[in-house]
Amino acid sequence: MTAITASMVAELRAKTDAPMMECKRALTEAAGDMDKAEELLRVKLGSKAGKAAARITAEGVVSSAIEGTVGALLEVNCETDFVTKNDSFLALTNAAAQLIAQHKPASIEALSALPFEMDGFGPTLEDVRKGLIGKIGENMTFRRFKLYDAGTQIASYLHGTRIGVLVEFEGDLSAARDTAMHIAAMKPVALQSSDVPAELIEKERSVAAAKAAEDAATAVAEGKKPQSEEIVAKRIEGSVQKFLKEASLFNQPFVKNDKQTVEQMLKAANTSVKSFTIYVVGEGIEKKVDDFAAEVAAQVAAAQQAG
Repeated sequence: MTAITASMVAELRAKTDAPMMECKRALTEAAGDMDKAEELLRVKLGSKAGKAAARITAEGVVSSAIEGTVGALLEVNCETDFVTKNDSFLALTNAAAQLIAQHKPASIEALSALPFEMDGFGPTLEDVRKGLIGKIGENMTFRRFKLYDAGTQIASYLHGTRIGVLVEFEGDLSAARDTAMHIAAMKPVALQSSDVPAELIEKERSVAAAKAAEDAATAVAEGKKPQSEEIVAKRIEGSVQKFLKEASLFNQPFVKNDKQTVEQMLKAANTSVKSFTIYVVGEGIEKKVDDFAAEVAAQVAAAQQAG
């Protein structure tokens, strides 16, 4: 049986905002599987458990660069928030984004091999990265980048240094920038409902079905008549359709005017958005969470054995 530690409970609680005991029960039922426990909480607590699921713990910055119709978005990771405010680290990330837009490398390896000198380090970007690691005393990596080079207009938006968006568009630059800002705030996963990945739709349907089954079991336990299969099916489909609207950019209420959708705002501005990319620092990276209580206990036990 998997031991459920306090750090595991704390991590799940940070992701879901669910009560501590509910987190512990979910982890126990999921045998310590964090993703499964998160899904169990969503079934039990509804959408509340998913609202904070996108909280990111890894550190770093997102930088962008636009050269004419070429746009670049880059994420660079580091170990602590302290380094994200270091002038040399920030200069490196901004320079790397510019290099992507100017030289159009095909990979992180190709980017790292580009000629670049800074702070006495070089002659390549990789040499500068290694030099700053030694100077600052903390690891840093070029994690990922997106390059737009199709000859269309590009707009960007950076929310501080932790969220970055590039939008490929035709039409009004102001409307495109507003769209990029909206994307940073609302984090859609696709342009329209038909573009939402099938696996995300099926996951949402599975959660809705499990929630309906739990409601039915509760009704029976309370001596009430459960809803008919037809109503349950409609509820599940309703949940899926709600998710699709919330996940697709064009269907979302525009953040600057929630009386119109993003699609309506763009149409009024005679602007079309062809694609977008959003980077959130550390997305998909799990930061190590130290179990200090266990560490102290282990040190005490080791000291006692040594004595």
